[in-house]
Amino acid sequence: MTDMDEKEAASDRDIELLRRTIELARTARARGDHPFGALLADADGAVLLEAMNTCGTEGDRTGHAERNLMTAASMAYDAGFLASCTMYTSAEPCAMCAGSVYWAGVGRVVHGMSERALKDLIGPDPENLTMDLPCAEVFAAGQRKVDVVGPLLADESARVHDGFWTGL
Repeated sequence: MTDMDEKEAASDRDIELLRRTIELARTARARGDHPFGALLADADGAVLLEAMNTCGTEGDRTGHAERNLMTAASMAYDAGFLASCTMYTSAEPCAMCAGSVYWAGVGRVVHGMSERALKDLIGPDPENLTMDLPCAEVFAAGQRKVDVVGPLLADESARVHDGFWTGL
């Protein structure tokens, strides 16, 4: 998708729910975790689940908000239902998180700042060795379609990271 297509594909509800993930990222940061948040909404936009990064508080380097969310979602809902759901996330899912979205069965992802922008922002920080691999490429390697809308609200989603990675 081009930037124009992405903006046209995003609804007011998408923007509202994406802003909620940025708030979750702020909360994660305030409690000592990496600043990432995610939520799952049904086809009507009702929020079903929310998750934050838990790398700092639980010591699990795989405790990304999106993976935490997909674990909870796959335990609570069947793949048929999840195909009609959207995961919203403050930043583009990394390869691990995109894989968890794919395996859980979620049909759509709306994300804030891109993985490339995140890598540029963080640099080679050992706390988050970000890959420059768009989630759409991960999904394209699979056997079912996952729609991706983003990056959206890139500046807003980047602000929650201000000063975080330099302070570790």
